[in-house]
Amino acid sequence: MTLQAAREAEPLAALRRYEAGDRRSLARVATLVVANRLRRGGGASGSGGSGGSSRKGLFSDEELRRLEADNPDGLTAAQIVELFSARGLRFSEATFRKYVQLGLVPRSRRIGRKGKHRGSLGVYPAKAVRRINAVRRLMDDGRTIEEIQAELLRFGDLRETVEQGLTELFQRFDAEIDAPRFDSKIKKGLKRDLAEARRTADDLLKRLDDLSHRVGRPPDESFGGTGAAGSAEELL
Repeated sequence: MTLQAAREAEPLAALRRYEAGDRRSLARVATLVVANRLRRGGGASGSGGSGGSSRKGLFSDEELRRLEADNPDGLTAAQIVELFSARGLRFSEATFRKYVQLGLVPRSRRIGRKGKHRGSLGVYPAKAVRRINAVRRLMDDGRTIEEIQAELLRFGDLRETVEQGLTELFQRFDAEIDAPRFDSKIKKGLKRDLAEARRTADDLLKRLDDLSHRVGRPPDESFGGTGAAGSAEELL
């Protein structure tokens, strides 16, 4: 069996275990389906182009947007860890908890599970994947823990709010343009202008990312993974 065939068969195997009574397999099914969909959807790490990630194992902007759209109710810690592990990154639940404790990832919220005596489940917003992706990228740049915290906590939340607002705005435009009151010619022109606006928004977000990196990084310090106190190696 090829590696690709094995990856595609794994969600089916997990589903069979779930049907056989292993309830823990349901979360694994969902995680594996997302991971396989991202692999097949293009824009994998290492690809070029606007919004792409050029670093092995990391998600591109397009993949992150798709993942957030597919998981509006959030993801469990196990699902988030699996998403990164499936891409060959060393990332454990213990590491994830450390990110949460340091404020690098938003805290979870509890949601009730269906059925009697099922208790509640801790769910993290899907943007936690984006945060972890950003942390790993900064680690690759040789940033220390303090520098990563300063950059993400100073600019990260506001930048994410801008992106979420733009995403919602474009979705509303899409819905309005598809309304029957526009004829095909007007609709085509509106869609063309909307596509151009999306490209402009993507460029804006990239510029904001660049500014946050440059402003958040002290100009006279050199960075290298020295393993000293405060080194980002502690986040591995």
